[in-house]
Amino acid sequence: MSKVSNLSNQNKLNASLNKEVLLLMNLSEFRSHKTEPNKGISYQEFIKNKMLLVYAIRAGIPYTFFEQIQAHTPFTENDWIVFLDLSSKSLQRYKAEASHTFKPSHTEKIFEVAEVSEYGLETFGSMDKFKLWLQTPNYSLGKLTPMELLKDSYGKEMVMAELTRINYGILA
Repeated sequence: MSKVSNLSNQNKLNASLNKEVLLLMNLSEFRSHKTEPNKGISYQEFIKNKMLLVYAIRAGIPYTFFEQIQAHTPFTENDWIVFLDLSSKSLQRYKAEASHTFKPSHTEKIFEVAEVSEYGLETFGSMDKFKLWLQTPNYSLGKLTPMELLKDSYGKEMVMAELTRINYGILA
């Protein structure tokens, strides 16, 4: 795939994510949060705003939003099944339901993985490079791959801390 085509796909995906954020922000749970009317915020701004994430976690997110997040990350459906501690049958059932909304515990995990993905993209500049890093055993992470640590919150924090060290050039 050419860089232009890849960039075009990324722009379409970002537009879809931004649309999902706008739909979510129109829920009553978000009305008290101060944002400019009709302007909305981008997916990248949303994922960095902890208070908005708290509101979204409590409300749960629709499967359509999860689908957009999934497409924006380097993770396969099988990876998501592991992260969310679901069976593939359950995930397929959610997909088939027109209006499935994830429970708060699943929504929180989805946003944790989305946050890592955004920071990884920021750090490495491409999802391909980030994916390679995720699959490479890391000495400072106990010789585990960062992907293995994303199954729980403490592991996610360790991965985020390692990405921060990489961002600041602290590789030891």
